[in-house]
Amino acid sequence: MPITAILALEDGRCFEGTAFGASGTTTGEICFNTSMTGYQEVITDPSYRGQIVAMTYPQIGNYGVNQEDNESAGPHIRAFVIGELCEVPSNWRSESSLSTYLAEHHVLGIEGIDTRALTKHLRSLGAMRACVTTELDAEAAIAAAKASPPMEGMDYVKEVSTAESYIWGEESREWTLPNVLTGKTDCYEDLPPPRHRIVAYDFGLKYNILRRLRQAGFEVEVVNSRTTAAEVLAKNPDGLFLSNGPGDPAALGDIHQEIRALMDKLPIFGICLGNQILAHAFGGTTFKLKFGHRGGNQPVKDLRTGKISITSQNHGFAVDPDSLPPEIEVTHINLNDQTVEGMRHRHLPVFSVQYHPEAAPGPNDASYFFAEFAALIDAAKIAKSGT
Repeated sequence: MPITAILALEDGRCFEGTAFGASGTTTGEICFNTSMTGYQEVITDPSYRGQIVAMTYPQIGNYGVNQEDNESAGPHIRAFVIGELCEVPSNWRSESSLSTYLAEHHVLGIEGIDTRALTKHLRSLGAMRACVTTELDAEAAIAAAKASPPMEGMDYVKEVSTAESYIWGEESREWTLPNVLTGKTDCYEDLPPPRHRIVAYDFGLKYNILRRLRQAGFEVEVVNSRTTAAEVLAKNPDGLFLSNGPGDPAALGDIHQEIRALMDKLPIFGICLGNQILAHAFGGTTFKLKFGHRGGNQPVKDLRTGKISITSQNHGFAVDPDSLPPEIEVTHINLNDQTVEGMRHRHLPVFSVQYHPEAAPGPNDASYFFAEFAALIDAAKIAKSGT
């Protein structure tokens, strides 16, 4: 028998729908994602820690869930809000339904919501705290939303970062179709041999980032977010990668300090939260966006070339360009709102982008940044050797 669920916003607006997945009560900041596919990658992206995610695409669950498409060990969202649930998935890779998967991981889902009305409401008034419940009435749910902590000032990185360092060694070959014309019979591209050893800070690292780094010729050691600069340098890496992650970048002062100590020591590439952490390490600041950038269709312009890419993004904060020192160049902007999407240091081998060049989900327009990072390390090695 269907169970009624309520989505209540802190401003008093309520939506009634039907529960799927787990039951109970949860709170978090509600945001919307405009991706048409990739709901499993969204659900398991650590950058969504502390958030309730609403999908704007009308029907979700069509192709089910499988272990290979997880971007971390399990879901990080507080709840999942959709228009219509597909209860009978159809895909040869499917291992379970979306509802079963969420129930197994104790994540609440609510369907039957007018996600268009919800999205327009959030675009007008901004991201806000919310409650999803199968237990409370509307009044109590609104009160629960108001009582929940805001995203500003929250350090969720400590909740999602790896406890122990490890060398990434999981399957990283790029999936492809067999080709009868060339005689290729398997479904994977060959991996290149590792050319560079790097350390990757795990602020909420996605698996596909590690796969893409390995495909680009990197051997990657993943370390906890609170690893010190001295500990990183003791590993003698060729470069440093700063990952995506959740929460407020301004709340990570101890991390800013460690990255600041590494900026003139190693080539550095940062994405998403890594971009914002670099901004703070440079001496800049960040601010909260009205409703964030989340989805696989965000247009970004490279100011150096004029090239426009469609990108995958997931962030609720942005870098304040006016706060950056003169030695930092803004290289990319978002064409929807002109916010900073990329930076580079004018004198040091340090650069970053605000979006997710590894996609998962999303387009592959920006995947070339991994090769740029490799080239930056090559140049640093040549400069160091003096040849």
